[in-house]
Amino acid sequence: MTAAGARKVLEGVRVVEQGTFITGPAAGMLLGDLGADVIKVEMPGTGDPFRAFKGGLYSPHFQTYNRNKRSIALDTKEARDREVLDALIARADIYIQNFRPGVADKLGVGEARLRALNPRLVYCAISGFGATGPAAGRPAYDTVAQAASGFLKLLVNPENPRVVGPAIADALTGFYAAYGAMGALIERGRTDVGRTVEVSMLEAMAHFNLDAFTHWFQAGEVMGPYSRPSVSQSYVLACADGRWIALHMSSPEKFWQGLARAIEEPHLFDDARFATREARIANQEALIGYLGERFARRPLAHWCERLAGEDVPHAPMYATDEALEDPQARHLELMASAVHPTMGLFRTVRSPVSFDGARALDVRPPPTLDEHGAEIRAALAAAHATMAAG
Repeated sequence: MTAAGARKVLEGVRVVEQGTFITGPAAGMLLGDLGADVIKVEMPGTGDPFRAFKGGLYSPHFQTYNRNKRSIALDTKEARDREVLDALIARADIYIQNFRPGVADKLGVGEARLRALNPRLVYCAISGFGATGPAAGRPAYDTVAQAASGFLKLLVNPENPRVVGPAIADALTGFYAAYGAMGALIERGRTDVGRTVEVSMLEAMAHFNLDAFTHWFQAGEVMGPYSRPSVSQSYVLACADGRWIALHMSSPEKFWQGLARAIEEPHLFDDARFATREARIANQEALIGYLGERFARRPLAHWCERLAGEDVPHAPMYATDEALEDPQARHLELMASAVHPTMGLFRTVRSPVSFDGARALDVRPPPTLDEHGAEIRAALAAAHATMAAG
């Protein structure tokens, strides 16, 4: 079932997003994915700095977090543009910004001023280290937040220390901001009063790192990069054709019995190092070598068939250009697309949330800078004229 013609859960909710790079735009995108009318306010000429990454004003970086939005270019230092912004705020349900603490007030979009324009406004402020405290004024980007929260140390290989992986802290902070904004919006339905929602990258990543902190608080254990994979018995193994497979054996013994049959090693558990879960955890390095030697004998397709037949938790370790071609991914229609009138085909991964069986397949391509400026101004003028006539 598709989402064509289906009412979205945030339809009718109006969001003004004055975000740049990832955290603020990610929060706006998540609300837009659920049907909110998200108006992205950008600086004339340049817009969100992420637009120009590697040249141009429509980079893949910008496209990632700016679908399902409309764009208007406003210089809030100019009186006319400030009037347009004020009119948008007066009609908005949520406002999102990710400026450094203090910058919003300098730009005339601080909480107190916007609250005076709209007492029902949910004001969402995203920062790196929080609004107050000794580090409040420090610049923060993804890797900085990962490191400060203790999360990065769980990812970095101590034998070859280097930053790996995507911008987890940026994206997750956007998720937490949207989560907080929706909570405040639900409460406003009961109180008719808006809230100020604050979230920092440090707070978001510390919460996301909850498992490691719980082990420290409750057991005095400081987790490292191999702690969870050892306990969960997770593996990545090279196959004969140079492709890789991932296993997550967890704790049920049936999975290990299935694995032993799949690799045709019925005497696996005769070895005391691998006979029990506790032994396998203690001897994971040896088990990696044991399994690695056997998986290297056959290609990936062989192992997928064998493991599926024994109900062993596994998946090919796909690259980005492979993952969405998997039959299950194709069945779930994870890729959504639309055509922008000037920028052409836009493809993305749809929202993972379905309502009443309807997948979120319809998507609005990321806007070009000020693409909707004229229509937004016209709508505001019409609304003002209607109010004046009434």
